[in-house]
Amino acid sequence: MLNYPIDTPQQLRTILRSLRQASGLTQVQLGQKLGVTQKRIARIEAVPQVTAFDQIARMVTALGYRVVIEKPAPKAAEPGTDTW
Repeated sequence: MLNYPIDTPQQLRTILRSLRQASGLTQVQLGQKLGVTQKRIARIEAVPQVTAFDQIARMVTALGYRVVIEKPAPKAAEPGTDTW
């Protein structure tokens, strides 16, 4: 199973576009599946941070994926930065 960690809107933008392209769908085709225009798909891909979560979730689901929220593993301390 592939995971796509997302920490920034820029990462989400790249992942949404990549998932669509990997699915072999154009923006027009994905828009038809979701009942929206190509322009709307382009806007979601360009600035996902201003898109309602339900729209992103519908898009991800239409591409055959799902949204998962998880707590990241604690970061390892850098050598020499241990504090007591």
